[in-house]
Amino acid sequence: MTHSGRPERRPARVGLAALTAAAALLTAGLAQPASAAPDAADGGQPAGVTQLSDNWTLPWAISFLPDGRSALVTEKHTAQVFRVGRDGSKRPIGTVPHTSIGSAAGEGTSGLLGVAPSPTWNGTTDKSVFFMHTTATDARVVRMSYDGTSLTNYTTVLGGIRWSGNHTGGKIAFGPDGYLYVATGDAWRQQLAQDKNSLNGKILRITKTGAAAPGNPFGNRVYSYGHRNPQGLAWDRSGRLWSVEIGEDKADELNLIKPGANYGWPTCEGHCTAAGMTNPKRTWTPAEGTPAQVAVVRNVLYVSSLRGQRLWRVPIDGASEQVGTKAAFYTRAYGRLRAIAKVPGADELWVGTSDRGQDKDRILRVTIK
Repeated sequence: MTHSGRPERRPARVGLAALTAAAALLTAGLAQPASAAPDAADGGQPAGVTQLSDNWTLPWAISFLPDGRSALVTEKHTAQVFRVGRDGSKRPIGTVPHTSIGSAAGEGTSGLLGVAPSPTWNGTTDKSVFFMHTTATDARVVRMSYDGTSLTNYTTVLGGIRWSGNHTGGKIAFGPDGYLYVATGDAWRQQLAQDKNSLNGKILRITKTGAAAPGNPFGNRVYSYGHRNPQGLAWDRSGRLWSVEIGEDKADELNLIKPGANYGWPTCEGHCTAAGMTNPKRTWTPAEGTPAQVAVVRNVLYVSSLRGQRLWRVPIDGASEQVGTKAAFYTRAYGRLRAIAKVPGADELWVGTSDRGQDKDRILRVTIK
C-alpha cells in the first residue's frame, strides 16, 4: 500500500507485553516523551495523561461550546454526536442524518467528521451547530439546531464537495473573524487542488449561510488552495491559521495558511522550489507522521498522529512565522490519535484515540506544564 492509503490505516498488531505497558502508562496518568524535551521557555510541554472518557468508537472531532464547560464530539461511523462535560460525563444528543460511509467503511475518511458550534451559541437565541459529513452523493457542510438537549432541523449549508475514499479533509472551525473555515481533500482528483473554481483540495472560508466570506482572495469560497488532504485547523495567539495535511509518499505537512496562497499539491509534496508555491513550516516522514488534527496551547502547536501513533509538539517561534524543533510524546502508548482540542481557560488538551475497535476508543486528558 502506498503512502496515499495512510490516513485511515489500522494499527499493526501488537503483543501482550506492549498492550500491558500502555495500560500501565494510562493507569499511572503519565507517559514519558519519546524524544528530548525542547526549550522550556516556549510554553511548557506535556506532563501527564489521564483518561477522561471511554467506550467510544472512532471519535473524529472535539469542539467546545462557547461557555467552555463542555464539548461536542462526533463519532465517524455511527454519525452520533455527544456532549461531554469537563468531568468526563457523556450523553448523546442526536445523529446527523443522511450520513454515508460508502464502500470505505473501515478505511476511508467518510462518515460524520467535523463539528463547529456557532461562536455565539447559547441554546436559545442561537442554536446553530455546524457539521461536515459525507452522504451518498457528496460531502457537505450542514447546520442543525441544538437547544441543549437534542439536535433537529438538518439544513445543507454548502454541498457539492466531492469525496472518495480517504481524501475528504473534514475539519471545520470558526476563526477569530467569525467565519467558518472548511478543510477539503482532493477526492483522489489531484488537479482539483489547483482549480480555484473547485471546492476540493482547499481551505474554504464561508459565512453561516454558506456564501463566500467577505474579503476572500478570489471572490469565491476559496481561501487557500493546492491542498491534498488537510484535516487540522487551529489559530495561534496572533490570529494566524495553521493546518496539518496528509501527504502521499514523501512528506506530511504543517502549513501556515495565508489567503490566496498555493500550497503546491500535486506539483509539490513537502518542500519544493516550484515558482508560486508556499512551502510547509515543518514536515514529517510517512513513518512518523499522518498528522490528523492540531491545537494550540501557550502558542505551541500540538499535532495528533495516526500512523505515527504519537503526539507532536511544535513551538511557534515568538512573533515570527517560523516554528521550533518538533518533539514526539507518548509514542505508541495509546495507539492512533486523531481528535484534539484545547480546553478553554486551561493548559490542557483533550485527545481522542482512533481505530481501537467497537466501544474501545478513549478520550484522554493531557496536562501541559
